[in-house]
Amino acid sequence: MNEEAQSEESSGQGFIEQYSGGLYALGAFMLWGLFPVYFKLVDSLGSMEILAHRIVWAVVLLTSIITILRFWPRVLSVLHNRKILFPLIASAILVSINWGVFIWAVNNDHILQASLGYYINPLVNVLLGVLFLKERLDLIQWVAVALVVLAVSYMVTGLGVVPWASLIVAFSFGTYGLIRKIVNVDAFTGLFIETILVVPIAAGYLILLAREGTGKFGIDGFGFDLLIILSGIMTVVSLVFFTQATKRLNLSTVGFFQYITPTTQFLLAIFIYGEVFTIHHMITFALIWTGLALFTYNSFRTMNKAKP
Repeated sequence: MNEEAQSEESSGQGFIEQYSGGLYALGAFMLWGLFPVYFKLVDSLGSMEILAHRIVWAVVLLTSIITILRFWPRVLSVLHNRKILFPLIASAILVSINWGVFIWAVNNDHILQASLGYYINPLVNVLLGVLFLKERLDLIQWVAVALVVLAVSYMVTGLGVVPWASLIVAFSFGTYGLIRKIVNVDAFTGLFIETILVVPIAAGYLILLAREGTGKFGIDGFGFDLLIILSGIMTVVSLVFFTQATKRLNLSTVGFFQYITPTTQFLLAIFIYGEVFTIHHMITFALIWTGLALFTYNSFRTMNKAKP
């Protein structure tokens, strides 16, 4: 009877872990999906100024978190370890490029391109795994990657436009993920070091804008200033939700949740912000979605085969 009670208690705890993990994942990917709404609200700043504020206020909040969690010994250890620090310099540059291009795309009415980039990203991760981690693809995975190449090629020929924002978003975030996979550092310490590496540039840019009288912070009222500060809070909170989700859920389940982000952005672009969506866009996205469907099916099939 005692063993049965322990089994039921363990089962109950497992359900709570799964349920809370699902809520954290939903929160993280919905928040990332709704980022375009926020960036539209503050688009009077300009893309570079938004990016600079995002970095600065993220550092302010992360400093508090690092202090509360007593992670300063970890931070100092990484700063004195070149094998970890140098890759984090590269990842800092990549995440800054990713954030900057995404903000530019939103503020210049290219949310569809941004969402396309995050749809492509999982398949870019697969390709990077082949190139740098010596991973092997099966036939279905190769077909999925080929469909992405076909989709981008069709967009170039059908619309006469190279989706450079989509490609930069996908490959910068994919390469960022590859580096963070290889480097042995926790999420908070890693993001904190990445942001403090670029915060001098961001802060310097904001100081320059203030001296020239073109900066918006402190000009358009306290409410707008709070909205600007919110950029750092959203960045860190979404990361907290994501890390909590990965602790409670299988990575394959987290991977399924990640499609919430580009789908939310896709719907915002068409139904809220009225971006042009032609038959060429439809064919491009249909090819991408087909590739993702194959990729997701193959992932679950592989996972089921691996179960005893």
